[in-house]
Amino acid sequence: MPSVIRLPEQPDACELCARAMPLTRHHLIPKALHNKPYVQKRFDKAERISATLWVCRACHNQIHRLFSEKELALTYNSRDSLLGDERLRTFVEWLASKPAGFTPRH
Repeated sequence: MPSVIRLPEQPDACELCARAMPLTRHHLIPKALHNKPYVQKRFDKAERISATLWVCRACHNQIHRLFSEKELALTYNSRDSLLGDERLRTFVEWLASKPAGFTPRH
């Protein structure tokens, strides 16, 4: 019997800016790269599927503006590594000070 991979439950707020907004699931290891040998060598199937963050649309858009899919898979594949990037951390800190309904224009 195959094991069931459990995805993290959806929290009440964005896991980056902590604003209570509609949330989207960000795959820390992009789904488009799950079948690439360099990804399969580093992450088992369960990790590739379950490594996700719940983020608001503004944070999600900024992540994909800053990083390529390969960079996400190999370097920015955790909340801590994402926030370790000064560009994203600065954006998240700025966004966290905005009201819940605020949507930045890019």
